[in-house]
Amino acid sequence: MKEYYYDKLMGIKTGGDQNGFNKSFHYHRYEPTPYSALEELFNNYKITSNDRIVDFGCGKGRLNFYIHYHFRASVVGIEMNEDYYHDAIENRKNYLKMTHPINDLIYFHCCLAEEYKVETVDNRFYFFNPFSIQIFMKIINNILLSVETAERDVEIILYYPSEDYIYYLENNTTFELKKEIILPYLHERNPNERFLIYQLNV
Repeated sequence: MKEYYYDKLMGIKTGGDQNGFNKSFHYHRYEPTPYSALEELFNNYKITSNDRIVDFGCGKGRLNFYIHYHFRASVVGIEMNEDYYHDAIENRKNYLKMTHPINDLIYFHCCLAEEYKVETVDNRFYFFNPFSIQIFMKIINNILLSVETAERDVEIILYYPSEDYIYYLENNTTFELKKEIILPYLHERNPNERFLIYQLNV
């Protein structure tokens, strides 16, 4: 029900999962974060209009539009699948027509996640288990190199976090767990139904 409500509210279409599989085992199938999970996340985690959030494996842009709609923050979506990228661009056009926001700081890039050049204003990074640990490590390295150029407060948001991601962050970086947000009812049946927020210690 919430999937329909929020999509209609924002004038977008973000439903559906990916049919088939990606050619590379490094990239996982697309699945949008449920709106109920996003509600729980942002009831317990604050984003401001000064933040700039990058969603790796953004698909049709659900997270981007949800954040922009509620917080007016700048959002960036990275998507390697050209069809989903074009869906995101179409959604952006319809979203702006429907909501008439004060700002339109919504950007999408069609590229491999590890090829995205992390901007010095990017400070929040979202991952819904979109690719292998090898790709994740490259992106974390890109983030850390960016922080060397412009030191700032950086946090990583993991939904349905893989053990590989957790182990790498906690044993090979200076990121530290800041908060765990458990999804009520779902977590009892599946311990992966949670968000982990990691903060960079510089």
